Amino acid sequence: MIKAENITYQAGKKQILNHCELEINPGKFTAVLGPNGAGKSTLLKAITGEISLKQGSVTVNGVNKAQLKAKEMARIRAVMPQQTHINFPFTIEQIIETGRFPHPANAVENEQVIEEVITRVNLQDYRGRIYQTLSGGERQRVQLARIMAQIWGKTAHPKYLLLDEPTSDMDILHQHSILGITRSLLNQNMGVMAIVHDLNLAAQYADNLVFMKQGKILVKGPAQKVLTKENIEMVFNHPVELLKEPKTGKMVVVSVPKLLHRGFK
Repeated sequence: MIKAENITYQAGKKQILNHCELEINPGKFTAVLGPNGAGKSTLLKAITGEISLKQGSVTVNGVNKAQLKAKEMARIRAVMPQQTHINFPFTIEQIIETGRFPHPANAVENEQVIEEVITRVNLQDYRGRIYQTLSGGERQRVQLARIMAQIWGKTAHPKYLLLDEPTSDMDILHQHSILGITRSLLNQNMGVMAIVHDLNLAAQYADNLVFMKQGKILVKGPAQKVLTKENIEMVFNHPVELLKEPKTGKMVVVSVPKLLHRGFK
C-alpha cells in the first residue's frame, strides 16, 4: 500500500494541499477527480516526491518514502506525467527500454520485458517506428509500456502505477485502450492511481474514487458509494443526473445546463 497522511503543501502564501490523506491499494484502481485547480496533480507530485513536504508523510509498502533510495523506489512505483516531450528520433523500443534503467543491466531479460509489454499494450505493429511519427494516443501507449517495463516482473511486494491525466486529448478508442490495459494489470499485485477528468471513465474503470476541491479531499471511498448526484454537484458546482447503463450496471453521469436548474449560479 502507498499511504499518504496529512499531506499539506503551500506555495508562497497560497495553500495548495490541506491535510490530504489517501491510500493506494494493490489490486485496486483509484481515480482522483475534481475541478481545475483542486490540487490533484500537486497531490500526485507530493506522493511521488517531486515536491518537498514540510508537513505530512508518505509510506510505500510500510516504509517511509524518505528511507528508500531512488532506484529502489523506481522499481516499486512508476509515474506517467501528463505530457512527455522527446526531441530525439528514438524508436518505440528505445523509449520503452528507458524504463529498464533502474534495473541491473541484463540484455536478455530487458529484451524479454520489452517484448512482453509491447504485446500487452498492443504495439506489435509499431515495432521500429520513430516515436515522433505516432499520434498522441499511440505515444501515450508507448509511455504506458515504458512505465510498465519499469516495474515489470513478479515480486513479493506490491508495485504501483501513478498516472497524471493519462487520457487527456484522446479519442474514445484510445481512452478505453489506455484504461483497459491499466486495469488489466491489477491482478499482478499492482495498484493504480490515476488523475481523471472524465467522470464516466472513472465510473467504468475505478474501484475507488477520491473527490478533491480547493486543496482538500472532500469525499473518498468505493466508486459505487462515492459517485452520487449530491457529491458530484458539491464538488463541481454543476447540476447532473445519474443513469444506470443496462449492460454494465455502471452509473452514467449526464451534465445538465445550469439554466434548467434552480439553485445553480
